[in-house]
Amino acid sequence: MSEHSKKEQVEMLRERGFVVVPGLVSPERCAAIRAVALQQLQEAGQPVEFEADLRYPGAPESKHAPGGHTVRRLLDAYTRDALMREWATAPEIKGWMELYFGEAPVLSRAHHNCMMTKHPAYGSLTGWHRDARYWSFERDDLVSTWLALGPEFVNNGGLWFVPGSHTMTFTSERFDESKFFRADLPENQALIHTAVSPELQPGDVVFFHCNTLHSAGQNLTDDVKFSLVFTYHGASNVPLPGTRSAAKPEVRLM
Repeated sequence: MSEHSKKEQVEMLRERGFVVVPGLVSPERCAAIRAVALQQLQEAGQPVEFEADLRYPGAPESKHAPGGHTVRRLLDAYTRDALMREWATAPEIKGWMELYFGEAPVLSRAHHNCMMTKHPAYGSLTGWHRDARYWSFERDDLVSTWLALGPEFVNNGGLWFVPGSHTMTFTSERFDESKFFRADLPENQALIHTAVSPELQPGDVVFFHCNTLHSAGQNLTDDVKFSLVFTYHGASNVPLPGTRSAAKPEVRLM
């Protein structure tokens, strides 16, 4: 990736709140990471989060219901495997984030830091939200990377984004008690209708801002979808003491 194209990508992130960088990760590297994720999914090795824990629309009612042990996230990806850790701190990520933040980037282990899995039948729908809703930093300026380990599109639960929503100001009434953006309000519906869902191929990476409104549907295919997700902030933008954001040691990209 040339420095020129990287600057253009950073500029698009600033303008739209997200940008897709195609083919950033090689097919071989993706296949290796996916193989590890598949093995760990089959073992349901801790720490994991189950769909039944969150009870989003389409999830099993409880762990005792059919599909009750469907995994939603393999948590703390940074410590799960060397391949995941190497990607989280890869030179291409460090260089990209340095350009965006204008300072040394830091990996948050308290947020995202997971292998997202979306299963057929029991994989739930994720409503419209901003990731920063439960995050506590000095500034709402964090960027996440979403690495597609297989094709991602609308019918297998691909991401949707509202372009430019990261710079918009909303009153609290436009969100529900769980801080999801209310799809029943006409003014919200008008904004949601502007959303786009980029199709991703294995190795494509989406960079998106913590205040960009996004959602994801259910997986209507027969295959589990795997996505490796990490979140970064600038070194001067520290997590607030005593909050969940400060709950785990962070990793400065060197």
